[in-house]
Amino acid sequence: MATILMIDDDRDLAEVVKLVLEAHGHRFFWAPNGESGLRQVREVRPDAILLDVMMDRYTEGFRVSQLLRDPAESSPYAAYRDIPILVLTSIHRTTPHRFGPDEDTLPVDA
Repeated sequence: MATILMIDDDRDLAEVVKLVLEAHGHRFFWAPNGESGLRQVREVRPDAILLDVMMDRYTEGFRVSQLLRDPAESSPYAAYRDIPILVLTSIHRTTPHRFGPDEDTLPVDA
């Protein structure tokens, strides 16, 4: 089964996602912020990442996705560039901002 890393500051949501994924045989890891999430990417080498956009900082999810998808060969995350990133956020309900996958600002898969 897959190893899933969720980077999200909502502990309750992470617990629900964990229950569902583990019930289907997946391994689940959780990071409450971008810094911890980037560290865990290296440690657990997930098959997929569920990423929140707004955490400690308003743009934290953007920053995480940009670091993970940095095209520079010297990037410390070059080995993890192809891990699928799925955004799971409620930002559309809490702000007027609208966004979607974008190669420059939010380089994610869905």
